[in-house]
Amino acid sequence: MACNLIPADRQKKIHLLLSREGVVSVAELTQMFGVSELTIRRDLDALSRKGLLERTHGGAVSTQHMSVEPLYSHKGTIRKREKEAIGVAAADLAQDGDTLLINSGSTTLEVIRNLRHKKVRVITSNAGAIAEAVGSEMEVILLGGRYRPQSNSIVGALAHLSLQQVYGNKAFIGVDGISLKYGLTTPALGEAEIARQMIERTPGPVIVVADHSKLRVVSNFLTAPVEKVDVLVTDDRIDGETRAGFEKMGVEIIVASVNPGDAPQRKEG
Repeated sequence: MACNLIPADRQKKIHLLLSREGVVSVAELTQMFGVSELTIRRDLDALSRKGLLERTHGGAVSTQHMSVEPLYSHKGTIRKREKEAIGVAAADLAQDGDTLLINSGSTTLEVIRNLRHKKVRVITSNAGAIAEAVGSEMEVILLGGRYRPQSNSIVGALAHLSLQQVYGNKAFIGVDGISLKYGLTTPALGEAEIARQMIERTPGPVIVVADHSKLRVVSNFLTAPVEKVDVLVTDDRIDGETRAGFEKMGVEIIVASVNPGDAPQRKEG
C-alpha cells in the first residue's frame, strides 16, 4: 500500500480494517502502510482519543457501542452454548458456605443454575433465580424493589436498601459491555446502579461473566472500572490482544470451553 497517504486517510483505512478484523498490530500496520512504527502509534492514539479503538501494548482492538438494551427474552437465546459453559466454569469458583451477590442477566442465570447443588446463599436481583431455587440446596434471597421486565430483574430504592444490609464473599456480575478503557457498562441506569452496589458490598473477589461478544463493547452507563474486577470468565473466542490487556491490568482470565469435557483454562501464576 502506498505510503503517501495523508494521516486522515490512513487513519480511516486503519479504522475500517480494525472494524473488520477486531484487532490489529503496530507491526502489521507499519508493513502495510510503509511508514514508521512511531507514525502508526500516533495514528492509533488519534483514533483512541476519538473513542474508535482501545490501545494495547502491541497495537489496538476495536471498540463497539451499545445504546439500546436487548430484550431479556432475546438474550437467553443467543450464544447459549457459550453462556452455559461460562455458567459451569464460574460456579466452580463458589464454595459451600459462601454468600454470593449476583445481578441480572442471562449469563448470571446460568451461574445460578450451576449453583443448585451447592450449599451457598445467593442474594440476587435476578428474578429467574426463583425457579432455580425450587428443589435446590442453595438459599436464594431476592432483593425487594421494582420488577423490571426488560431485564427480568429487581431494581430501585428498595433493592438498594436491601443491599445496604449485606456483604458478599464473592460477586458474580453480568455485563452488557466490558472494555479495558471504559470499564463495565450497560444501557440501563438502574441495572448499572445495582451492579455497582453489589461490587461495593463485596470485600472478596468480583467475578465478571461475559461471553466474547461483550468484550470491547461500551454502553451508556458505567458500573465500575476494570480495576474493580478480579476475575473474568469468558469463552474461548477471546482474542490474544484483549486477553493480554486484561491480564496486564491484573484481571485473571478463565476461559470456558464450549466443547464438552474440556476443563476451563486458567493461566498459571
